[in-house]
Amino acid sequence: MNTPVTGNFQWMKSLNRSIVLNKIRKDGPISRAEIAKSTSLTPPTVTHIVSELIADHFVIESEIGASSGGRKPIMLTINAAAYYCIGIDVGVTTIKSVVSDLHANLIHQDKQPMPSGIEGDTLLQLLHDTVHRLLETCELQKSSILGVGIAMHGMVNPIEGISLFAPNLGLRQVQLRARLEQSTSIPVYVENDAAAMALAELWFGAGQHLQHFICVNIGEGVGAGIVLQGSLYRGNRFSAGEIGHTTVDLNGPRCSCGNYGCLQTLVSGPAIAERMRKFIAMGGSSLVEELAEGNLDRITGVMVYTAALHGDAQAIEAFRQTGQLLGISLTNLIHTLNPQKIILGGGVAQAGEFLLDSVLQAVQSRALESSLEQFTIEVSPLGELAAAIGAVTIVLSTLFSPHSM
Repeated sequence: MNTPVTGNFQWMKSLNRSIVLNKIRKDGPISRAEIAKSTSLTPPTVTHIVSELIADHFVIESEIGASSGGRKPIMLTINAAAYYCIGIDVGVTTIKSVVSDLHANLIHQDKQPMPSGIEGDTLLQLLHDTVHRLLETCELQKSSILGVGIAMHGMVNPIEGISLFAPNLGLRQVQLRARLEQSTSIPVYVENDAAAMALAELWFGAGQHLQHFICVNIGEGVGAGIVLQGSLYRGNRFSAGEIGHTTVDLNGPRCSCGNYGCLQTLVSGPAIAERMRKFIAMGGSSLVEELAEGNLDRITGVMVYTAALHGDAQAIEAFRQTGQLLGISLTNLIHTLNPQKIILGGGVAQAGEFLLDSVLQAVQSRALESSLEQFTIEVSPLGELAAAIGAVTIVLSTLFSPHSM
């Protein structure tokens, strides 16, 4: 009969520890007295927790603060270099990985191509090799790694760490957490890539200090990470935000999920390349054909962007059309969830004003006026590493706010 009481005590102890840690992370250097005053924890409780955190090397005494009449207080800060996090963004065409300290400062980053036709076991081996390569490159011991975060394309079960369905990779039911923890002996945390991006924006990017926002990841596929009341919203079975598989055109092209006319078939990187490919095949002229050396099958979204930068009218038009279609879908999101902000991330979003101008025009012409009050759309300041930083943030959140997971 004592188990529930013991469990509640341990949970409260862990919660209080995270409250103190997060206060030091956000407001340090800070004194023990200031922590107690601002968190409503008792001074003895704060003193005890801080002593544990110092012993575990998470916190250090950094300096002496100004006196308010008595003895000068000792200030506390996070010992950022005591432990590290690994973040891995598993995309459709690339795997991006980073190593960070406890402040999410990046000390190393890496990028490698995703092999075509990859299977679950091959992906697990690739991720295992990535972790060990990062450890060797950064000369780090496993004991100094707080955890490995994985931002995974497609639908995931973040509680069990399973990749449920990655449509653009053709993968199902990959036991990422269990298998990688077994092979690396490091804690592993898994989240959908768009949700991880939203977490990164909430902690370190354009979502800081916001309660309600949506991060839309537009790359090889399209997905959304939703933050409501300051926390990730995953839905009943972790599939909230799969806007890339909402039907936009009943007669549209077949999607990797098996349906027809999904949003990602119209606004993703491959969709932009296909739009340009059809234009040239019909006799249209564009710098993109030269960039592809006459081989239309080689056309990529990056080539279209490069041509747009050189003033190619059709490339610019391709992004305008993409932005218009995306803006219509974002308007539906705005009317459904009424966010304070939508943050655009992923490779396509890096097209900047070529895409954003038409997105804004579509939203402003279609959204209800009241929905646009105190609302903005912007491109992620975290750039192409947003999902990898999000993977790091998954790990950090287990330390600084485990109750939010």
